[in-house]
Amino acid sequence: MAPAGPQPGASAETTYVVAAADTAIAVGSGGLAVLGTPRLLAWMEAATCDALAGSLAEGATSVGTRMSVEHLKPSPIGATVRVRAELNHVDGRLTRFLVVAHHPDGVAVGHAEITRVVVDAQRFLSRV
Repeated sequence: MAPAGPQPGASAETTYVVAAADTAIAVGSGGLAVLGTPRLLAWMEAATCDALAGSLAEGATSVGTRMSVEHLKPSPIGATVRVRAELNHVDGRLTRFLVVAHHPDGVAVGHAEITRVVVDAQRFLSRV
């Protein structure tokens, strides 16, 4: 039986520990040894992919098309960051997620709204 497709409420959560490779210095977004915003956004986008896992038809994937992110608090090397994405809107192939990142004590690290579009992988790649 084919998957039902993305459904509002689908979610995924992943926990990361900030490493030197995740810092603003390492990713080229600043001069401090704290979690770089590009890495935080990558973690957030990965959570949206995880939330869609298992709901897409064979041969389908999703591509990110819009991201609006706020990075609120710094996270030093060794800090734990939990990232949770929840699908809150589906309109045909378009999916929109609310994503939150926080430290274990509940302090918000950042939040984002991320839009992904479901595509046929082969068809998409044929146009690259």
